[in-house]
Amino acid sequence: MTSHTPPISATGRALRAMRSESQRLSIDSRRAYVGIVGVLLGAIMSTLGTRVTTLGLADLRGGLHVGFDEGAWMTTSFGVGQMLVGVCCPYLGSILGVRRVLLIGIVVLFTSSLLAPMSPNLTAFLGMQFLAGVGSGTFIPLSMGFIARSLPARLIIYGIAITAMNLELSQNVSASLEGWYSDNLSWRWINWQYCGVLPVMFACVWYGIPREDIKTEMLEHLDWPGMAYAGLGFGLLYAGLDQGNRLDWTNNGLVSGLLGSGALVTTVLLVRELWAAGTPFLNLRLLFRHHLILLMLLIAGYRFIILSTSYIIPSYLQTVQNFRELQVGAVLLWIALPQFAIVLPLGYLLSRVDPRWVLAAGACLVGVACLMGSQLTSAWATDDFLQSQVLQALGQSFALTSLLALVVRSMNPVDALTIGTLLQTSRLFGGEIGTAFMETFVRHREQIHSNLIGLHVDSLGRLTADRLAAYRNAVGAHTSDLTTATAQATNLLASAVAKQASVLAYIDGFLAAAVGALICLFCVMLLPATRFANQATNDRNRG
Repeated sequence: MTSHTPPISATGRALRAMRSESQRLSIDSRRAYVGIVGVLLGAIMSTLGTRVTTLGLADLRGGLHVGFDEGAWMTTSFGVGQMLVGVCCPYLGSILGVRRVLLIGIVVLFTSSLLAPMSPNLTAFLGMQFLAGVGSGTFIPLSMGFIARSLPARLIIYGIAITAMNLELSQNVSASLEGWYSDNLSWRWINWQYCGVLPVMFACVWYGIPREDIKTEMLEHLDWPGMAYAGLGFGLLYAGLDQGNRLDWTNNGLVSGLLGSGALVTTVLLVRELWAAGTPFLNLRLLFRHHLILLMLLIAGYRFIILSTSYIIPSYLQTVQNFRELQVGAVLLWIALPQFAIVLPLGYLLSRVDPRWVLAAGACLVGVACLMGSQLTSAWATDDFLQSQVLQALGQSFALTSLLALVVRSMNPVDALTIGTLLQTSRLFGGEIGTAFMETFVRHREQIHSNLIGLHVDSLGRLTADRLAAYRNAVGAHTSDLTTATAQATNLLASAVAKQASVLAYIDGFLAAAVGALICLFCVMLLPATRFANQATNDRNRG
């Protein structure tokens, strides 16, 4: 890693002073590879929680006997828990050590996942969901710290590739898992699914990640107000974004209050961290060095594109084709399964090629996949998405892995925990903003298309009369009442209009995602060439 100016955060100062304690594992040691397995499982669990819960909301609501509005807070409570603990990870990891915090996170997630289906009411279930988010929220930022500070130099890029692979894998295998649980087990396994994997992850972390001493002296410099501002501000913003589309954004007082108060608290945090004297909670000035802010924006942008398209396809299949989750999963598996074949060759490629080129290639592939998706018709089903989803799988893997590689190569190992938190924040906010935008965008475009199509449905026109007559004849075999047949025919015509409006709205969604990919490509062009030109060679020499 390149050497930078001394860090200004309390965490960075303490870690720099104790840098000799953080020794890299040997490439011949089994501990390094076992640690990578632990990182792999952590990335899966962190992403799987939100996706499976989102896809299984109907089953969870039915199991807990709650309505749509109450059940909508299930994903919000999980995401807020991840956001709150994510911003605290620099201090948690530096004071207690990465290994201890990961083990605590595993225990918290295991306990809350085990107890959640036994909750006597919704309030208790939401509390367990929040704790599950807290437990899983430690995995990604602290795993990045382990990769940057402890893995042998030659294995860093492979650790990054495996982490990125599992983010993609868990996101796109979720629909298949949820559908299988619903068909073969019960809704309770949406939570219990972690309980079989977490003990394995616990053993891998226990053995594979080096033990560190507890640094109680760092408590003297702990910036409690900064940590409180970060957790509260980001948590409020996340909750407002997650509930915004359901409650119609600024037309709802709760959403306006969440977003407004979150923005105010976050502004206070930024002012305090950037200009206040003393040792701030986060070293936010890192963002102004070495184009890190551009890399974080790219991570948020790619999460926007990835989650937007992963929303469009399931929503289309469920709304237009009436597919269930297991059938939806058969389409998304074409993104998930290729990750196994990509990960090692991609790691090898990034160890020898400037990651900016791989990142640009990923942006192009994602953009092309979105344009292919924009050819959507109401007849599309599983096989019609095959080609575009294979391109999407390649593009997403190329983009996310190379982005993480660029971030890790831009930072000093003692800043790994701070940047891990910034990565987690960018990832969560990027995904949440992407989902919120696409849900709202598609909903508004559907309304517009429905009105435009409706303008061409003339109740006195010949084509409309012929269509109604065809529908009436089709349903006439089941009823002898002309009035009933006419009403059913009218409903069928309205359903046809709504179906076409939905298809046109999803086409607009694909086009919006393609524009996002183009913007990301332009941002890649702004990354400097000199900083990364010789980094791969340096990594191999150090390894």
